[in-house]
Amino acid sequence: MGKTVYSYIIALVDYAEEKGLADKADRMYYINRLLELLQLDGFEETSPAERLSLQTLLDRLCDFAVEQGIIEDGITDRDLLDTRIMGVFTPLPSAVIGTFETLYASSPETATEFFYTLSMDTNYIRTQRVAKDLRWKYQGKYGELDVTVNLSKPEKDPKAIAAAKNAGQSSYPKCQLCPENVGYHGRADHPARQNLRTIPLTVAGEAWHLQYSPYVYYNEHCILLKEIHSPMSITHQTFARLLDFTEQFPHYFIGSNADLPIVGGSILTHDHFQGGKYTFAMEKASCRKTFVLKDYPDLRIQWLHWPLSVLRITGEKERVYQLACLILDAWRSYSDPDAMVIAADENGNHNTITPIARREGDAFQLDLVLRNNITTPEHPMGLYHPHAEKHHIKKENIGLIEVMGLAVLPSRLKAELKELEERHLAGLPMDTEGTAKHALWWQEILTRREVTAENISSVLEEEVGRVFEAVLEDAGVYSPDERGEAGISRFVASLEQ
Repeated sequence: MGKTVYSYIIALVDYAEEKGLADKADRMYYINRLLELLQLDGFEETSPAERLSLQTLLDRLCDFAVEQGIIEDGITDRDLLDTRIMGVFTPLPSAVIGTFETLYASSPETATEFFYTLSMDTNYIRTQRVAKDLRWKYQGKYGELDVTVNLSKPEKDPKAIAAAKNAGQSSYPKCQLCPENVGYHGRADHPARQNLRTIPLTVAGEAWHLQYSPYVYYNEHCILLKEIHSPMSITHQTFARLLDFTEQFPHYFIGSNADLPIVGGSILTHDHFQGGKYTFAMEKASCRKTFVLKDYPDLRIQWLHWPLSVLRITGEKERVYQLACLILDAWRSYSDPDAMVIAADENGNHNTITPIARREGDAFQLDLVLRNNITTPEHPMGLYHPHAEKHHIKKENIGLIEVMGLAVLPSRLKAELKELEERHLAGLPMDTEGTAKHALWWQEILTRREVTAENISSVLEEEVGRVFEAVLEDAGVYSPDERGEAGISRFVASLEQ
C-alpha cells in the first residue's frame, strides 16, 4: 500500500478535526498515535485520500494491517483494531461527562443529542453496518408495525472462535453491559470498547450508567445499565427507576425486558433498560376498554387494542407507581385456568411484566404488558412464544423491542427470501435448504394472492409483516377480542378484592 497508508492516516485525522474530536494543535500527536498502532516508524506528508466515509477509511487501514501481518484477516481482528484506532480520538470519560452535564443543565434533550452524535462520530454506533439492515413498514390490524432483518451484528469467524477457545476464559469485564467495558481493549471473545463512553446517573437513588447501543434498532436507542452486575428482576423498584428516568429525560421512553426465560430478553444476567426517542406502534395503539378502580379514580387505566395484553396507566407519578406495584403483585400470583394463565407449577413461577414508561405532557405513563412463560406439550418452547409454524420467520424470544411493535428478524432471511423469490420466478420447487422451511407458507400465500415479477418483493415484505403480527398475537395472554376482554376484566376486578 506504500505511501497510500499515509494518505488514509491524514484523512482520518482530518475527519477527527471536522467532528471536533481532535484539535489542529494536536495534529502530529494523533498522526504519531496512528503510526504506533500500525507499527510504522516513519511518516511522509502527502495529500489526504479522496473523500471517503469513516468506515471505508478504517477498512483501508485494517487492510494495511492485514498486509503487514499485524492482524488476521477476520471480522474480529478488524473490529478490535478499528475500535482501537477510534479510541485514539475518543475524549476521556471525564470530558464527555463534563460536557453532558453542562448541556443537561440547560436542556436534557440537547445533552442526549450531543452524546448520541459523539457515539456515532467515534464509530461506537456502527452506522454503516446498521444501514445494511433491511427495514420496512407493515400496515396491519394494530397499526403500522416496523420490520427489520438484522444484518449489522457480525457473526463470529472460525479463527476468532478458535482463538477464544485457546485463550481461555476471562471474567473481566463480567459481561458486555458492565461499566468496566469503558475503554476496554477487547479480545477474541469480547468486543473492544476503547470508544465506549457512559454517563453516570443517579436513578431512584441508585448508581446507573447511560450509553447507546452499538447496533441501534431505532432513533437514539439507548441502554441504561446498573453499575453493579446483578440479574434482571422486575420489582417495585423497577417502576421507581423507569418513572424517575422519564422525569430526568422526559423526551425519552424507557422500558425493561421481562425477567423470566422465554418471555425475557437475550441478556438476563445484568439489570438494564432500553429506551430512546422513537414512537412505536404500541404507543399509538387505541384503547379497547377503560377501567375505573375505586382507590385510583384519578388515574386513567386502559386496556389497549394490541396483540399482547397491555394495561396503560396515566397520571401523577407517585400514584402511577402505587398502582403499578399493586398490579405486579397481583399478576405474580394470579391464575386463570380458563384462559391458560398459570401463575406457578412444579417448573416454577410463570407470571411477570414487561414495563414501558414515557411522559404524556406533564403526566407519567406506564404500559404494563402481562407475560407468562408456561410451556405445554403442544408448545414446548412456550405457549405465549412464537408458535412452531412461524419459526421459519421468527423463533426467538419476544422481548421489549418486539413487544412495542418492531420485529428484529434473523439475518438468514435475506438470503432465504431472495432464493425463494428467484425459485418462484423460475418455476422451481421450494426444496432447497434455504427455501424448504418456507414452502408451506409460500404455498398458502399463493392461494390468496396473485404474485408477479413486479410485486413479489412487496408481497414477501407484507407477508413477513403478517407473520410478525401473528407472532405477537401468540405472545398475548389475553387476545384483543370478546373472550380476551372478559379475561382481562376478571384480572382487573381481582385488584379490588
